[in-house]
Order: sequence, then C-alpha cells, then structure tokens
Amino acid sequence: MKKSMIELAFDILTKEKKAMKFLDLWTIVSKEMGFTPSQSDDNIAQFYSDLSIDGRFASLPGNTWDLRKRQSSAHTIVDTDSISVEDESENARYEGDDSEEVPIEDDEDDDRDLDEDEDE
Repeated sequence: MKKSMIELAFDILTKEKKAMKFLDLWTIVSKEMGFTPSQSDDNIAQFYSDLSIDGRFASLPGNTWDLRKRQSSAHTIVDTDSISVEDESENARYEGDDSEEVPIEDDEDDDRDLDEDEDE
C-alpha cells in the first residue's frame, strides 16, 4: 500500500534524525510519491497544511520542520500576542466612515401573542 505524503515526511525526518528545510523535505516526498512537476505544484500547499496540522511535526524558524518529539517546547510554542485576529482589509473599509450606528427600535405591535393566531 502506498504511503501518504505526511507518512513519508514522518519516515524521512525519522531517518534523517535532524530538522529539514521545507523545500528539501518536499523534494524528497514529491520524488518518492512519483509526482510529475505539475502534480508536485498541485500538492505542495496540501502537504504544507498537513504538516501544520499534524501534531507530530514542529515548525521551526527558517521554514524548517522537525519531529516535535525531538524539539524542546521553547522552539515549538508560538507567541500568540503578535497574531492579529482582525483582517486589515476589513478595517480599511471602515476608515473614514463617519456614519453613526442607528439603534434598532423595538416595535411593540410586533410583539403580539402567538396564541392569537392559533385561536382563529
């Protein structure tokens, strides 16, 4: 049975016994999978996503990857204070917008008892 890209990456990093640059790792995985250049281009993003999601791998500085079990937690913890949760393009849309928020008023006529409709 043919192994998945992520399983091959795990085997390669285990065999190499050291961290590897992403493109070096991808070149080996792509070759072992038998990808054509076009298939390699089509699959590289999926491979990167798989590495990022799979907890067995650790992303290190310089776009280098290793097995998490070989890394201290200091190398693998991401400082989330520097991550922005707002999309800058969304903020740009509102810059210079001087419109005021208009409160929604509660219309008492719409609060009729739903049982009135059932009695008819």
